[in-house]
Amino acid sequence: MTVEQHAAPPAPQRGLREQKKQRTRDALLRVALELFTTKGYEETTVDEIADAVDVSQRTFFRYFANKEAVVFAVQETVEAHFAAALRARPADESPFTALREAVMEAWGTLEETLQPIVPVELYMRTYQVIESTPALLAVHLRRTAEMEEQSARLIAEREGLDVDADPRPRVAVAAFTGVMRVAGGLWGRGEDTDVDALRALTGTYLDHLGPALADDWRA
Repeated sequence: MTVEQHAAPPAPQRGLREQKKQRTRDALLRVALELFTTKGYEETTVDEIADAVDVSQRTFFRYFANKEAVVFAVQETVEAHFAAALRARPADESPFTALREAVMEAWGTLEETLQPIVPVELYMRTYQVIESTPALLAVHLRRTAEMEEQSARLIAEREGLDVDADPRPRVAVAAFTGVMRVAGGLWGRGEDTDVDALRALTGTYLDHLGPALADDWRA
């Protein structure tokens, strides 16, 4: 076999191949989320997802390890967007202000962030599926704990602290994400389920964090 036969395909050919792979992955992701939000997560099978995109089950597993991986694929993008927003906050902001403004920015630009992947409305419906499916909620809580640790380390870095010696970054982030969990749960049970409603509800509940920690509520 000649050297030429071993050579990598030309760049344009590789580019087209990668584009085709990305289109297949995106199609599997969108179809799966549509089925999860209309038929139900537990009731949807991998075969149904693959059949809807006209690919084999083997092709599905080439892109996703399982159904759970599909559900949280977009969530990973959202989490990365929040982390990037937190890193970009001005150094003179207090930790809590930086967390609040980062999440407000992340929600405010969610549609722009997700547009290349899935419609933001589909993502919001998927978020409700996570909240209402015990198996997915357990995974979501584990992922939230991991995100808390990442955020605490980012806050500690901003403040020049050792996160393992100073408890304040973890305590601040725990309080912040606790409010996020309450707001997200209430939003998921409400009638107005668009991203603006979640952003507004989150802001309202974050506004009450300080007063809720006050010594005397009756004053």
